[in-house]
Amino acid sequence: MDKQSIAVEVAYALADKQKLIRLTVPAGTTVRQAALRSGMDAHFPEVDLANAPLGIFGKAVAKPDERVLEEGERVEIYRPLIADPKEVRKQRAAKAAKEKAGE
Repeated sequence: MDKQSIAVEVAYALADKQKLIRLTVPAGTTVRQAALRSGMDAHFPEVDLANAPLGIFGKAVAKPDERVLEEGERVEIYRPLIADPKEVRKQRAAKAAKEKAGE
């Protein structure tokens, strides 16, 4: 591989299915460009790669259209949350308190 291209990975996962695609992209490729080049939407048609939130190694990228990738980085395509984590925690705490009171 020459200095004009880099190797990266693009990942997407559902609860029951995941896909990791290795790509060689030109140096200077952004996070969003790599996601679009991956063709991940062929495996997961419901994914909107042009607008999906993206990250690198578990950390969300605020401006994926501007952030340039480096050799070996893994782009992660995030899916929307089904439930608000704060609300789930609140419900779990209320249930635990109720069970404790019932003992």
